[in-house]
Amino acid sequence: MTKKKIGIIGATGYTGSELVRILKKHPEVDIEIITSESRSGEKFSEVHPFFQAIEEQKLKSLEEIDQYDLDLVFLALPHGVSMNFVKEHAGKDFKIIDLSGDFRIKPKDVYEEWYNTEHVFSQGIEDAVFGSPELFADKIKTAGLVANPGCYPTSAILASAPLLMAEYVDSKSIIIDSKSGVTGAGIKAKPTNLYSNVNDNFKAYGLKTHRHTIEIQNILEKVTGNNVMVQFTPHLLPVDRGILSTTYLRPLKKTDENELINIYKEFYADAPFVRIREFPPAIKDVKGTNFCDININHDPRTNMIIIISVIDNLVKGAAGQAVQNMNLMFGWDEKTGLTQIPVNP
Repeated sequence: MTKKKIGIIGATGYTGSELVRILKKHPEVDIEIITSESRSGEKFSEVHPFFQAIEEQKLKSLEEIDQYDLDLVFLALPHGVSMNFVKEHAGKDFKIIDLSGDFRIKPKDVYEEWYNTEHVFSQGIEDAVFGSPELFADKIKTAGLVANPGCYPTSAILASAPLLMAEYVDSKSIIIDSKSGVTGAGIKAKPTNLYSNVNDNFKAYGLKTHRHTIEIQNILEKVTGNNVMVQFTPHLLPVDRGILSTTYLRPLKKTDENELINIYKEFYADAPFVRIREFPPAIKDVKGTNFCDININHDPRTNMIIIISVIDNLVKGAAGQAVQNMNLMFGWDEKTGLTQIPVNP
């Protein structure tokens, strides 16, 4: 069988390198081109030395993409840049999975409000399918443009969707407390992720204004059809990768913890990468994998439901989920190329 030809646009960041790490072991694809405007002409292994003797192809300029007959392109580009690529290549034969936030939020004016950027391709916003396989698999299968979810939203949406869709909890009082490793801030050096600021430290950031707030709220409203209000606070952990989210939900009815657990087990019965855990999971339980581990609790004293969810922000929160979406788009088993075992310890 002929393998699908894949392009990776933007190779110098963590997401680009993680895509290569996963796709090198994917049995159905060949990586035809990897681009970088700043490192064009250099070997991929010169940018990411741990790929020596594994991936040695030279990085190309984005301008060379038309020389390749591609089936699908992954966009590992910054917010505000991906939209230009999608606009310029609309109507081309290849499918697109965008890992930026440019097509996750509808409508256009809401995106512009939260990203403080004019969107140049509103048709793409309307056409894009939000790439959460657990919620939108049928639409992903026929999509030409998939907006891969953000890392924080993946952990939060998967934790809260089952109970919100069952109208079991109050949709107006959702509290999400999330912690992420420093790779979530990207590969470029900035004061936030300098060693002296991260090591032996722990802090909140983006209070009230983090862009993932509206992404979480937007998607939960879409799947429930109800108005949703989310209070989301992210924190930076002194670790390299991983996200742990604690979601607090107020039940609307008398609550039994076993009933809650059964709701999640039934909801995710056909979701190969969601594991319902008996005890609260840790980020090392999913490190290097496409799993989202979820633990469900009810506190009768406060009458609050507490959901713990963990993912690897670079895999289920980015590259792994993108590959899972690709599998659906080409009609393959969604687990293909994604059967890595967690790295623990």
